[in-house]
Amino acid sequence: MDAFDNFYRDKKVLVTGHTGFKGSWLSLWLSHLGAEVVGCSLGRVSDPDFYTACQIENRIKNHQADILDFDRLQSIFTACRPDLVFHMAAQPIVYESYKNPRRTVATNVMGTVNVLEAARCCENTRFAVVANSDKCYRNKNWPWAYRETDDLGHGADLYSTSKACAELVVATYQSQRFLSAAEPTGNLSLASVRAGNVIGGGDWAKYRLIPDIIRSLHSGHDIHLRCPKAVRPWQYVLASLSGYLWLGRLLALQNSKQFETSWNIGSTEIHEVTVGQIVQMIQFRWGPSNTTVIAPDACDCPETQTLTVDCSKAIHHLNWLPAWNIHETIEHTVNWYKHYYQGNPAEIAEFSLQQIKSYTQAARDQKIRWAVLPDKVSSAVGWNIEF
Repeated sequence: MDAFDNFYRDKKVLVTGHTGFKGSWLSLWLSHLGAEVVGCSLGRVSDPDFYTACQIENRIKNHQADILDFDRLQSIFTACRPDLVFHMAAQPIVYESYKNPRRTVATNVMGTVNVLEAARCCENTRFAVVANSDKCYRNKNWPWAYRETDDLGHGADLYSTSKACAELVVATYQSQRFLSAAEPTGNLSLASVRAGNVIGGGDWAKYRLIPDIIRSLHSGHDIHLRCPKAVRPWQYVLASLSGYLWLGRLLALQNSKQFETSWNIGSTEIHEVTVGQIVQMIQFRWGPSNTTVIAPDACDCPETQTLTVDCSKAIHHLNWLPAWNIHETIEHTVNWYKHYYQGNPAEIAEFSLQQIKSYTQAARDQKIRWAVLPDKVSSAVGWNIEF
């Protein structure tokens, strides 16, 4: 039996935002698990990008569409009739929200409404996992991590506001009162995932720390930091996606109601890791370079200085854990980029699949439930999910 109890083999899975960084990694992993993957997005998000580098278009069915176009979105659902939806499409950059506030709110809020409404109205679609951000929490500048029961809403930027609103949309679509009053009611099991700062190979988005560092190291240009002392819940891309995939499987259980809620899927590191420390770790792994780090003495950027999430709920109730720590995360991230730039780009898809296999094996060695094979289930301790 494969990971996730072989659940995804032969399933029809729709991934919105499948050309994005996380969406393309998820599409590759689902294809590897034997799923029939259908992607829906506006197209390429950067040049280069993981989606094109790994030739994912050869592994899935691709639909180019804007999630704000409900009629187009609904026609895709009608045509492909997915069993499960992973909603990944979003405007994901905080800095971009200052330049395009209306588009940010429309995509992250009404786009979520459109996807969930199309899923609810599709008879075949039974399960949906909505990817969200730790920025949905109202930041109170306190020293401890945010839990799922803490207040939503930020107020300082429309990116965070849009993510809080998306959580309210999800909660409404989980509400039996809403579903019983709506026509058609459908039979949609739904969960949302609040992930931290996700990093890994293949991300070339603008205004993101890791891509900016890699571009500088590769080109020999200086690294300019806005907030070197800022703390984030850094996590490897496969760590967050393993949580998404595991939730998708759990929603299919008979007792799935306990999983139809919000979940923090982030770092479990004991020690806080700053932007400056991340840069140092990447420089060490990359090797000799003429690149200089330029950082302000005092941070005047509008972004939150400290933001971490408490993943205790997922640890205890999903039996989920990240399989790689921050040092392993940085190692595998840098190795991916070095292989892309210094190796054979045509082999990057296989290299990426090997990282998926390595991550799965690391999770299996630690007896993390989604990766444990049947003959090892009895020796896995701590998990309490009944199948």
